[in-house]
Amino acid sequence: MSERDTKLHGCWRLVSCDTELQDSKERTHPWGDAPNGYLIFGSDGRMMVLITAKAREPGNTDEKLVALFRTVMAYTGRYRIDGDRFITKVDTSWNEAWNGSEQERFYKLDGDTLVVFTAWMPNPLVSGNSIGRAILSFGRE
Repeated sequence: MSERDTKLHGCWRLVSCDTELQDSKERTHPWGDAPNGYLIFGSDGRMMVLITAKAREPGNTDEKLVALFRTVMAYTGRYRIDGDRFITKVDTSWNEAWNGSEQERFYKLDGDTLVVFTAWMPNPLVSGNSIGRAILSFGRE
């Protein structure tokens, strides 16, 4: 494992989460100005991420349960570093379609700030699955 790889190790607190649409380049804050979340890279080669919108209500109706699903993203798996990206072999996810897949993320590390970009992909949380990407900023915990 290189020094570059080990710089990601530890717990990162989510600072911001934007989405960008590929067609229009429009950026939004789908989960508000201050979403909750953490990204953890273990020295054992496992990563975990959990992100939620700031304002969420308990789910006691079908409508509220759907709203909860649309305001959460979580997955875990074994990861590897390849240049300016990390690739996770997902073994457990909030989105069943991701289980068994490899999720590729690009990153920029600047001291205690980590910015993570998804590849352009259909957004599983947007009706019609518009092509977009997420841009997440984390601070070292």
